[in-house]
Amino acid sequence: MLARMKRHPSLPDTTGLAGGLRVATYNIHKGVRGVGPRKRLEIHNLGLGIEALDADLVFLQEVRSFHHRDARQFERTWFGWPREGQAEFLAPEGYEVAYRTNATTRHGEHGNALLSRWPIGDIGHHDVSDHRFEQRGLLHVPVTWNGLTVHAVVAHLGLMHASRVRQVERLAAFIQAHVPPRETLVVAGDFNDWGEKLDAPMREAGLSRAVVEGAAAARLNTFPSRVPVFSLDRIYTRGLRCVSTSVPRGNAWARMSDHLPLVAEFVAA
Repeated sequence: MLARMKRHPSLPDTTGLAGGLRVATYNIHKGVRGVGPRKRLEIHNLGLGIEALDADLVFLQEVRSFHHRDARQFERTWFGWPREGQAEFLAPEGYEVAYRTNATTRHGEHGNALLSRWPIGDIGHHDVSDHRFEQRGLLHVPVTWNGLTVHAVVAHLGLMHASRVRQVERLAAFIQAHVPPRETLVVAGDFNDWGEKLDAPMREAGLSRAVVEGAAAARLNTFPSRVPVFSLDRIYTRGLRCVSTSVPRGNAWARMSDHLPLVAEFVAA
């Protein structure tokens, strides 16, 4: 797939929408697929895919800054393991980058990242780990968009429902403490919400899920990427109105990660 990608046909062309904010969220599976000798490096294809999304803000999960074992397996050539962190490597030209580690493992680490076409402010990180077997965090980045401050929060919630509920409670407390009540907010990421149970507590936190009225819910399924049946990847907002949503599909997208990206376009409410 390594060729420059144009905007995917399934992505609505809203470039003429005055003042529109395009947001994408994508779990990149640490830039690799497969295991053992069949493991393949997808970080270069992911870079082309992210550029094709043409989003103002890209919320990324499972991003590596370093991983010693994978760096040994894939040579540090132009087509091998990147010399810089994955967030910096994936950022399209001209984008600003924010990254913080969530989890540290034997050979490396991974965390959340934000790629922004607009200027960013101070980068914050809040630990929302619920138990010692899953290290989870929130990445908080204020972004200046058309003179408006948009608070971007990248989230990757736990695998157990009870943990996710407690993490949403901690997210709500974080927002109350760190995001002024009248300022615009976007929370996006991998919510691991298999049972579709988190919309209500997110509404209690003042956040609405990015959907277009009347759109079919299955159209936004993102997992697993080859046959998507779950809508695990979400965008929630405050102070914005959603005007379009899409999930790019096809063999190229299916091979890059076990998730598909979710893309939404907003205007100021």
